[in-house]
Amino acid sequence: MKSLFLKISIPSLLTGVMAFTASTPVTQQELPPAQETTYERCSIENTAFQPGEELTYKLYYNWNFVWLSAGEVTFRVKDLGNEYHLSAYGQTYKSYEWFYKVRDRYDSFVDKKSLLPNIAIRDIQEGGYTVYDKITFDQNKKVAKSLRGKTKEVAEYKEYNTGDCMHDIISIIYHLRNVDFGQMKKGENVPIKLFMDKEVWPLKVNYRGKEAGKKIKGLGKFNTLVFGPEVIEGYVFKKDSKLNIWASDDENKIPLIIESPLSVGSVQAILKSYKGLKYDMKSRIAKD
Repeated sequence: MKSLFLKISIPSLLTGVMAFTASTPVTQQELPPAQETTYERCSIENTAFQPGEELTYKLYYNWNFVWLSAGEVTFRVKDLGNEYHLSAYGQTYKSYEWFYKVRDRYDSFVDKKSLLPNIAIRDIQEGGYTVYDKITFDQNKKVAKSLRGKTKEVAEYKEYNTGDCMHDIISIIYHLRNVDFGQMKKGENVPIKLFMDKEVWPLKVNYRGKEAGKKIKGLGKFNTLVFGPEVIEGYVFKKDSKLNIWASDDENKIPLIIESPLSVGSVQAILKSYKGLKYDMKSRIAKD
């Protein structure tokens, strides 16, 4: 059970708020040779968030029809001049740590003009499992320079060809929040590419339209946009499993609920609190 929880708790929802997982990674042999080209066509203007924004999600795991409150994840945005520092810190509650203790930190330093990452850092502590992974992206040369190991002190350096328009697990969320879904039809896909765990993952996020009056525990009812990222069939996800995400149908476009059925149980991340939003939360139509 602990090995399963490793895949479904905080890290699984960081790949849902964040966990957009494609079915097949792209190998190094399939990538085109690196060239000196601009990545302006990959850029997207930030109109959805601002420095000082803070979002906190409460994590729940359902097992044998019982919902367990497992932990929290908090996302923050800071201004670093030419970059945004995007961060996510997740941890289990002390009452849950008899079963499994998690302390995960993700940092992404993205270019303000493109919202593509320059540096991404993962510092993971999950039970007895640890990993430190610092990736420096050269978006023009289409290269990722990785410093990876069980800890920062023993991390080893390696370079990977990535292709263009490459994201890390945090920058994807903030990129998607700036997509103009008003110009999309229900059923259309948003393509996006992620470099993680030494692999390039070509992703598709399916836009499923709108849902009015979605209840968010503790916050009220919201008008929402609904999405369905791809998942991997196998140990964690059943065949035809669907990862569902409800985001606020307003200019902020923040994730409100991330829901994932699993091979054993299911997992949810529900927005607990928010502050520092760029716009009023106009999608909220009723208080709880």
